[in-house]
Order: sequence, then C-alpha cells, then structure tokens
Amino acid sequence: MKIDNRKRVAFFTLGCKLNFSETSTISRDFNNNNYDIVPFSEVADVYVINTCSVTEQADKKCRQTIKKIIKQNPDAYVAVVGCYAQLKPKEIAEIPGVDIVLGSKEKMNLFNRIDKLQKHPQAEVHTCETKALRDFSPAYSQGDRTRSFLKVQDGCDYFCSYCTIPLARGRSRSDSVAETIKQAEEIAKSGIKEVILTGVNIGDFGRSTGESFFDLVKALDKVDGIERIRISSIEPNLITNEIIDFVAQSSKFLPHFHIPLQAGTDTILKLMRRKYDTALFANRIKYIKEVIPDAFIGVDLIAGFPGENDELFEQTCRFIEGLDISFLHVFSYSERPNTSTIRMDGKIDAKTINERSKTLHNISDKKHIEFYRSQKGSVRPVLFEHTKKSGVTYGYTDNYIKVEVISDNDLTGKIININLEELKDTPVYIGRVNS
Repeated sequence: MKIDNRKRVAFFTLGCKLNFSETSTISRDFNNNNYDIVPFSEVADVYVINTCSVTEQADKKCRQTIKKIIKQNPDAYVAVVGCYAQLKPKEIAEIPGVDIVLGSKEKMNLFNRIDKLQKHPQAEVHTCETKALRDFSPAYSQGDRTRSFLKVQDGCDYFCSYCTIPLARGRSRSDSVAETIKQAEEIAKSGIKEVILTGVNIGDFGRSTGESFFDLVKALDKVDGIERIRISSIEPNLITNEIIDFVAQSSKFLPHFHIPLQAGTDTILKLMRRKYDTALFANRIKYIKEVIPDAFIGVDLIAGFPGENDELFEQTCRFIEGLDISFLHVFSYSERPNTSTIRMDGKIDAKTINERSKTLHNISDKKHIEFYRSQKGSVRPVLFEHTKKSGVTYGYTDNYIKVEVISDNDLTGKIININLEELKDTPVYIGRVNS
C-alpha cells in the first residue's frame, strides 16, 4: 500500500553485475529520502534506467526499454544513466519523454540531480569527457536475501581494439583495501551470505593506491559474517599462482573462476590487442585444475571478429575443446563506434557470425554437461536462493552447480551440504540433504 507522503521509484538495470551494484546503491539514496522502491512493472513517480553499451544489441535494448516505459507512464519522471548515457547522451535526450541523462561520473549523484519531478520539454544532459572519469564511487547491491555484488574496481587501461568500456568508464581505478573492507563489513551486517566481487578489470585493483588484488583477497578472507566470496571476471594475465593457491586453501573463496579468452588463436588475440597469448591462457586453466580439480571455469569468447577466417575459427574450436573448462559465454562480434576494429579488413557477415555462435554454444553445452557429470555422487555445500510454491528450493554449490531439493522448510539463505544424486537435462541436479 502506498504511503501518502512517500513517492515511488522503479529501477531497471541492463548489462553487467557492476551495473547492478551501482543501481542498488543509487536506490538506497531514494529509499533513505522518503521513496518507496517498487518493481519496474508497477506505476511509479520516477523510473531510472541504468544502461549498458557493450554491443549494438545492448544499445537497442536500452532504447526499447526507455520508449516502452514512457509509453506506459507518460507523466512519470524518466532518468537514464550509465554507459550508454555516457557514450550517446544526445541520442537518448532526443527520445521524447526522457527528463534527465547522466553519464558515468554523474549517475551516482542522481537523487541530488532531480528537481520537483516536473516533466521537461527537453532532457537535461550531464556528462563529462572520458579523461574526467577519475573518482571511484563505491557500490554494492542489496535486496537479495543471499548474495551481494561488491564493486571493487572501475574503468580499464587495456583499450582492446573492439571495446568501448574505457570510453564509457574511464581509466582503471579503485578504492583502498581498507575502504573496500568497510563496504564488505556493511554487507556482512545485513546477513547476506555470499559476495561476488565485481568491476571492469578487477585484477587491476590497487593500481591507484599502491596495493594489489591479492592484498584485497587476503583482507576479504578475514571479514566476519561473510561465508562465501566469488571472484567474477578476471583477466588471464592477472590471475596469478598466488591467487589460485589462496583460493584453494580458503574456506570463503569459492572454486569458481570466470576468465575471458575472447579468441582461441594468437593471430586474433593480437588484432584484439589482448595482453596474453593462448599458451598463457592454457597454462592458467591447467594450473587451476591441478590445484582445484573441482573448480568451475567459465570463459568468454567473441564469435566473428574481423579477420577470423574459417581456418582460424577451426583453430579456436580445437583450442577450446582441448581446455578443461566448464562453460562458454559467447558474444557475437558487434562493431562499436570509436574503436579501431571499424577500420579492420576481413569483416564477417551476420549469417557466418550466427553460425559460429551456434557452434561455440554447442561446444559450451557439451563442456557444461561434462562438468556436471563429473560431480555426480559428490557432496557440496549449497546456498539456497529461492523456494517455489511447489516446495522446490534451488541454489548453487560452491563450484556453481545448480541444485534443486524438495523440502517442507524454507531453506532460503541457508548453506547446507547436499548429495548430488540425479542429473536433469537442464542441467540441474536433484539433490538430497546430506545427513
């Protein structure tokens, strides 16, 4: 029920876990200032859309979301923030019904930017040059009963040939270990059991403070109240033996890695301006599996990068098939403005990109099911996330296997050792509480 003296605000987040952490932090500003947070599908006084611009499809989805909410709620105040807003503010401002557009520097100050919620004939635009993106704004997500995304780093210095993220978020930067630990301690006080470390290039943590990501890992391991910590996407050249060894012996850091590869040949990796070759990548995977045999390893790949002829694509497939990994995150190549790939020869047509994407997804499905089968009969700790009306409760093991159990009790937020017994095709395990 709406309280008379409180307004309503709804949020919609596109893109990465980092965006989710920032949206949640922005929402707390509203909640602490007499606003009720409601689902995006409900009527609200303010709609906030936190955007992504990693692909052309992401831009398109942003535009569709903005236009749809304005059509449904023409009198509501509409704020568009984030990466797409940073890169193409004019394009967004020209959409009738948008009231304010905030880029990467201004978005965390959204609440203080809005006025009396009066609709504007023309959207206000507040953005800055990329070189002005120097400050680090801490953020973490709340609202989920079991997990929180903790922002530990922002920006990127790598400037890969296909990527606009350094243009949207600026250079690599982070807070100090001490300040980041304060954020983790706030999360711990809320009763959340699991933290996922997020950022643009988290392995680059500490560049601006003289510290390192390993320093952060060791400090986080000592935070009371947090039981599980996952490391999200980390570059293969930045995941060191000491980090892997520490995860192997830690009771908090989970055996789960997400490591971007992007291409399986040195030829294409050089065109992408990546900071490693296939030999280094293969070595990282091999070492992880030697030290943590049950680790789940997810890998990013781009299908259809310019210059990747049929022979090079076949080499990528063979390279991937030879890696002991668990899953592929496949992205179709998307040409982005102000990137050097625009000037490259050897562009791949859309039909071929689609076919290659399907091939890589098929390899991923095979790898995924093989990893699940390797865990049959084992006992793993599961953090349960949600209970359905049917009594089925689901959650994830420490090594990222989805598990369902039938229970008369609400197990949400509990960590319980589960026997992985019956594997469904999804894939998901039907588990039994280990007595």
